[in-house]
Amino acid sequence: QVQLVESGGGLVQAGGSLRLSCAASGSISSINAMGWYRQAPGKQREVVATITNGGTTNYADSVKGRFTISGDNAKGTTYLQMSTLKPEDTAVYYCGALLMRTVHWGQGTQVTVAS
Repeated sequence: QVQLVESGGGLVQAGGSLRLSCAASGSISSINAMGWYRQAPGKQREVVATITNGGTTNYADSVKGRFTISGDNAKGTTYLQMSTLKPEDTAVYYCGALLMRTVHWGQGTQVTVAS
């Protein structure tokens, strides 16, 4: 079993920056990939960025060039550096860890970007 805890969310003005952190505990050796997802009110959860055990990163087009994912899956840590934030980035951000075919989710952290 893997448990995930996110932190770093908050209220920020448009154009500002935030850094989200995620720490996993439990069976971290079983993690194949980690990532960040977000869900805005009335919207489906969507992928923001992922990082594989080999360090390969992928980003949603909407955040490419503004967000950076980093971390070490072997240590069960991942970070999301967000810059040039826009109001449309407002959402609950979730850390996810892929264990073969199952995804474990954190509790989520609210990011609100004000105009």
